[in-house]
Amino acid sequence: MPSDQPAWVLARREHIGARIRDARVRAELSQLALAELCGVDHKTIHRVEYGASDPGLGLLLQIAQAVKVALAELVR
Repeated sequence: MPSDQPAWVLARREHIGARIRDARVRAELSQLALAELCGVDHKTIHRVEYGASDPGLGLLLQIAQAVKVALAELVR
């Protein structure tokens, strides 16, 4: 299924997802544990980490708090 977003947006989403994954690993959290802290399904965390979904600001803020990293660090 083709995306209606430009390729650079998809690449940026993957980059942010990788930063989230790295922060989660440094925080010693599994995807399941992070999902529980954020009140979402672990599949949602997986999709965010691999750039398959477009998370809202609320979820990004919850993730940042759970991994104890400033939101700006995750999305830079």
